[in-house]
Amino acid sequence: MTIKVIGVGFGRTGTLSLKAALEKLGYADCYHMFELFSRAGHAKTWQGIADGQQPNWPELFDGYQSLVDWPTAFYWREHITFYPDAKVILTVRDPNAWYNSISKTIFTAIENAFLEDATIPQVPDDAPPFAADQIIVAKTLIADRIFQGRLRDRDFCISQYHQHIKDVKDTVPAENLLVFEVKDGWGPLCQFLGADTPNEPFPRANTQEEFSKKMHDS
Repeated sequence: MTIKVIGVGFGRTGTLSLKAALEKLGYADCYHMFELFSRAGHAKTWQGIADGQQPNWPELFDGYQSLVDWPTAFYWREHITFYPDAKVILTVRDPNAWYNSISKTIFTAIENAFLEDATIPQVPDDAPPFAADQIIVAKTLIADRIFQGRLRDRDFCISQYHQHIKDVKDTVPAENLLVFEVKDGWGPLCQFLGADTPNEPFPRANTQEEFSKKMHDS
């Protein structure tokens, strides 16, 4: 089994909805940030990669056919090189709506775990397994590296969002790239993948309310 679809969009651009859609279309399993809550050792492996360890992508993605969301989206260049035959999907949405969403979910979760410059994440006793390890990865890759600690600087974060989109479009051949808004539903996605359209609504997953619940109940 190899990776056939690589989602390179930032978190909060419909990545969990895309995961559900890809799995419905036969690209299961799909790797998403939430995997780090349920797969023993995965968060620590990602932290090791972030710290400079050589990744073993086939071993890490054993059993998966598609990737979406962070942390994989942070390493999108490495993935499209390692899996050159994979289709690439860039999820996007209105930049201000994206910032409003990420600031209330991912950014808030990171900040709450590292209050008062804490070096060890503080997570609730009933948090999902490996939540502390997962939040460390999120802080390292998302808060510190992509957004350089400036989580409440709307203009800067949106500029990073735009730069990422530009970088992907400048790198991935147009014929192998789908720039996709999940609100557009099955049509563009199925056409791009050459798949039949399911006779059911396109998935809508991980609203802000669902994100908060997932952080506590997974």
